[in-house]
Amino acid sequence: MLERFDAIVFDWDGTLIDSTAAIARAIQSAAADLGLPVPDFATASHVIGLGLQDALTRAVPDLPAARRAEFIARYRYYYAANEMSLALFPGARELLRDLRAAGKPLAVATGKSRVGLARALQATGLQSCFDVTRCADQTAPKPQPDMLLEIAAELAVAPARLLMVGDTTHDLQMAVAAGARAVAVTYGAHPRAQLAALAPLALFDSVQALHRWLLHG
Repeated sequence: MLERFDAIVFDWDGTLIDSTAAIARAIQSAAADLGLPVPDFATASHVIGLGLQDALTRAVPDLPAARRAEFIARYRYYYAANEMSLALFPGARELLRDLRAAGKPLAVATGKSRVGLARALQATGLQSCFDVTRCADQTAPKPQPDMLLEIAAELAVAPARLLMVGDTTHDLQMAVAAGARAVAVTYGAHPRAQLAALAPLALFDSVQALHRWLLHG
């Protein structure tokens, strides 16, 4: 299966690391602190992966522009309280190790900030695992195609030869817009039915199943 692709691009939150609940609850707690309507868990988790402006507009539509910085500060406070306890999904480290051993370039395309991703990579010890990374504060965020197009250009590969691995419809829509291929994992932020509706190449209920498909499919 690896021969079909020149590089593999991973989303971070909800795909490699089990952070969906921490992000959603931080959004909910920040809204409560500011006395705003608290989004339900499904709404708070559905915006994961989007750029900050889009995420806040969808999850907390009553947030006044004048209080945006205050909301972000409270969100970061709550997320930071749990960040160091977040763990990679079982099998994620082994998958990345085996892809590297196979000589396949790897990248990350994430809605995190550059600072946030750098901190996460350091905490997990994966700083040297990825050849290219793109974050939401570096270029146009998901579901626009810019992250994948820039990754393809930096790796000198055709977008059609990229495989995007993600847990949200934002990831799949970005891949379609970029002319890349995509697979979805169902253990993250978005329900299986929503992912399946976008017709990815495959859907996987575990990292181990993705591993088998990529390395032995």
